Amino acid sequence: MMDNSSSMFFLSGLSVTKNYRFIIFCVTFLCYCMILVINSVLIVTIIVYKDLHEPMYILLCTFCINGLYGSSGFYPKFLWDLLSPVHVISYSGCLLQALVMYTSACTDLSILAVMAYDRYLAICRPLEYHSLMSKQRLMKLVCFSVITPFSIISTNIFLTSRLRLCSNYIARLYCVNWIIVALACFPAETLLNNIVAYITIVIYVLHGVVIVWSYIYLIRTCVNSLENRAKFMQTCVPHVTSLLTFLVTILLDIMYIRYGSKDLPQTIQNFIAIEFLVIPPLMNPLIYGFKLTKIQHRILGFCNIKNK
Repeated sequence: MMDNSSSMFFLSGLSVTKNYRFIIFCVTFLCYCMILVINSVLIVTIIVYKDLHEPMYILLCTFCINGLYGSSGFYPKFLWDLLSPVHVISYSGCLLQALVMYTSACTDLSILAVMAYDRYLAICRPLEYHSLMSKQRLMKLVCFSVITPFSIISTNIFLTSRLRLCSNYIARLYCVNWIIVALACFPAETLLNNIVAYITIVIYVLHGVVIVWSYIYLIRTCVNSLENRAKFMQTCVPHVTSLLTFLVTILLDIMYIRYGSKDLPQTIQNFIAIEFLVIPPLMNPLIYGFKLTKIQHRILGFCNIKNK
């Protein structure tokens, strides 16, 4: 049985990268730099220009900040591991990494749900939009999107910290809460963890219901109106693309965890495990930057000023 307070976890997912470590480091470093730059450009653009201080853009700014937050929980440690001969992480560091990764994923879904509700109000109830999506309500929704996931996941992590563990090997590139729970010496001790985990799943399934409900009304409203169809294509398509990207990458990992074969090469397992940390943070700001004309014009205008 491990002494949790002083133990170290060994991350065995990197064991197959010995011969390609330098190449993987360069690609990963480039990817992380791109995530930092493109998300920061969108965040700064939205903050600097007052005409972008609208609910849709403020939510997008929060979305990008969360992308940076989630990336910070993986990339620096992963880059360090690529340069290190031993891939270990402290027990407290492992719990902290799991907290960051899970809160980031849950916050993404919360923000996507609020974005869907915002688009529903803007297109389906335009006359009431400014009263229903006031600055005060927007701030409450943003706080809900950030504080609720942190509270829920913190509870999960706290319950995990109580468990007595019998192994310190994690077959991944990073720490995952469910794997730490699976290392418990006494399965009976994990009952409360499992209950809270199922409650967490129900809460975020309800977020999905909000998104589906919003888009049912959006599609019904847009079908018979050329103007609303134009609004849908301009502001909702980026949201739907982000949502699908998020769901596909997360669900692929979950489905593999639940039903996947352990005989798959470790390289493929690693790719499935990290794609939600690579694709959404890179794609989301690009999708919104190219599709939302206000942001596009502001960024292009700033670049033209610089060139002059």
